[in-house]
Amino acid sequence: MSVLNVLRMMVIDDHISSRMVTVEALQSFGIKNISVAKDGREAFSKLVAEPVHLAISDLYMPDVDGFQLLKAVRAHPKIAKTGFIILTGRKDSNVVQNAVKLGVNNVIAKPFTPDVLKKSIESVVGRLN
Repeated sequence: MSVLNVLRMMVIDDHISSRMVTVEALQSFGIKNISVAKDGREAFSKLVAEPVHLAISDLYMPDVDGFQLLKAVRAHPKIAKTGFIILTGRKDSNVVQNAVKLGVNNVIAKPFTPDVLKKSIESVVGRLN
């Protein structure tokens, strides 16, 4: 069975257009099981209720941002091992260092190409094809 048939992913972004660009890229790779959340609070509730293999989260969101979500995920025993990729429009060394301290698997700068996203995902879950 292909990893594409079992891989469960979540895209978290407060901007619907960014969320849909990411979802469309995932679908173009053949990933079928994709859930979405509009912010970190909604994502955390959904992740605890229905864990995924990999979460792709925007960093800067109102209320609960990507760092706060990552910290909460790593602290929760049920979902602590979830793969986590942060998307950010400001990929500077402070962002990367903070993300690494919190246990991120990868940080991607926006805008990203589908190829960059695919390589980032494969570095966490293995080859997609």
